[in-house]
Amino acid sequence: MTTVTGERVEAGVEVRRTGRGWHKDDVTLMLGSIISSGVLTWLAFYQLTTLRNKPALGFLWYVLFIIIYRLAVGQHEGKLAARDKMFTVIVATGAAIVLAPLVFIVSYIVAKGLPGINRDFFFKDLSETGTLDLGGGAAHAIVGTLEQVGIAILISVPLGMLTAVFLNEVRGPMRRPVRTFVDAMSGVPSIVAGLFIYSVWIIQFGNDFSGFAASLALSVLMLPSITRTSEEVLRLVPDGLREASLALGSTEWRTTWSVVLPTARAGLVTSVVLGVARAVGETAPLIMTSFGNSAMNANPMSGPQSSLPLFVYTLIRNPFAEQQTRAWAGALVLIVLVLVLFTVARIIGSRQIKSRR
Repeated sequence: MTTVTGERVEAGVEVRRTGRGWHKDDVTLMLGSIISSGVLTWLAFYQLTTLRNKPALGFLWYVLFIIIYRLAVGQHEGKLAARDKMFTVIVATGAAIVLAPLVFIVSYIVAKGLPGINRDFFFKDLSETGTLDLGGGAAHAIVGTLEQVGIAILISVPLGMLTAVFLNEVRGPMRRPVRTFVDAMSGVPSIVAGLFIYSVWIIQFGNDFSGFAASLALSVLMLPSITRTSEEVLRLVPDGLREASLALGSTEWRTTWSVVLPTARAGLVTSVVLGVARAVGETAPLIMTSFGNSAMNANPMSGPQSSLPLFVYTLIRNPFAEQQTRAWAGALVLIVLVLVLFTVARIIGSRQIKSRR
């Protein structure tokens, strides 16, 4: 057995290390590449030139690290492994750059909102909480958000699913104008949805501000997102399943109901979660529909009703630090609600995959 630049030749057969997986030597190679590239950057650019810009020096350090790391891995494991691990490091760096702002935002909200979380925060509204009291005061907003989003789901999910089935399964003569209409709705600003419900439901029909009006505005925002995502999910269902069902004598609607929709269940649940995430944090349409309330109103059909986005929007502008802490706590609870929705969707999707296996 001989070794040539990290590639082994055994009994006349060349064996290449593909670089899949990481070994304990990789840590040593990476740390050595980081240190050597840092020293080289300091000597070649900081000492011998007038370059003092820290972002530029950091970029040069990273470029030299990539070059040195590839050369080191190439000498140790071969060219194929060096190329593979170099691109792995580059992709991981890009992912870290994208993830860093998200981690910073979530960490900042947790740090600002956690002091305002206590038992009273979930069981008292602002009418029972003093302006300078610590904690408390979001029960009415949490109830309003759950009711408004729940009603919006009941409105938009059936309509969105039926529209997606029509576009992908039925394919009637109105398919093109319906898709154009859905695409146009996808770009509608949230304030336009609120103005539409305000002008039609409240002014034209003479109804009062209410949580139901807010649900109508949220459903306008959720509907195109659910429809577009559901249509793409239905396209992924293999045509062979449809053909097999039809060949056995099943009708088209029975095939869709018993074969297509169960097969795409995980993706359809994800589309619903994405639609909810699109609308759950909107504030502009709620100002003109639910109007907001400082007291508990559990009836979404009558009277102004608060919600977490309105709760945060109102209190964050308050000059008192206690009220601003409540606003940050409301933002934290809103993030947790969205996280719970995504977690439930992933659990449902994983169960479907396991059941198929």
